[in-house]
Amino acid sequence: MKLTKFGHACVRLERDGSVLVIDPGVYSDPVAMDGADAVLITHEHQDHFDEAALRGALEANPGLRVWTVGSVAAQLEGVGAGRVAVVGHGDAFTAAGFEVQGHGEWHALVHPHWPIVANTGFLVEGIFHPGDALTVPDQPVETLLLPVHAPWSKLGEVVDYTNAVGARRALAVHDGGLSEIGLGTAGYALNDIAPGTAYERLEPGASVEL
Repeated sequence: MKLTKFGHACVRLERDGSVLVIDPGVYSDPVAMDGADAVLITHEHQDHFDEAALRGALEANPGLRVWTVGSVAAQLEGVGAGRVAVVGHGDAFTAAGFEVQGHGEWHALVHPHWPIVANTGFLVEGIFHPGDALTVPDQPVETLLLPVHAPWSKLGEVVDYTNAVGARRALAVHDGGLSEIGLGTAGYALNDIAPGTAYERLEPGASVEL
């Protein structure tokens, strides 16, 4: 399976000609959805869900399907019957030939002033994208797509989360707000305090075989 990072929280998975994209938001390159068969959206925030870009992709590709939480599905009303499926915690489904399971229900708390929105992470055949939450799946994770920086987290929590999941490998996502200094600090901490997980950050557009 080939994984390509497309900036911030977005990744593209490709296998045997099938393409699945997770969280193509406003900070990721819309070309991530070119030729995609399926898109998974963890929650409604714009850095994970670009409504205009996704509607454009759906219009350009009649075969494209979307799986997401109810709040995102409501914003995609009118794209066509059967093209958007609502999923959540505990759901299992097949998207573009990939076996997917939903884990988690809510976005992490940023501040009590702001309401918490629905957030479901997706475990795709051993690859887990938690969205904006530190959800620990009750099944083994081979590769963790690790949100290394967010308004709702601190570095110590990210390290503890990495250890709790216990994946063999972690690839950085949700890192668009970090400078080179911040990226270096995160990498140092993860390599020092979470040595059981091999941590790596891909540059936008870079790929890795899993």
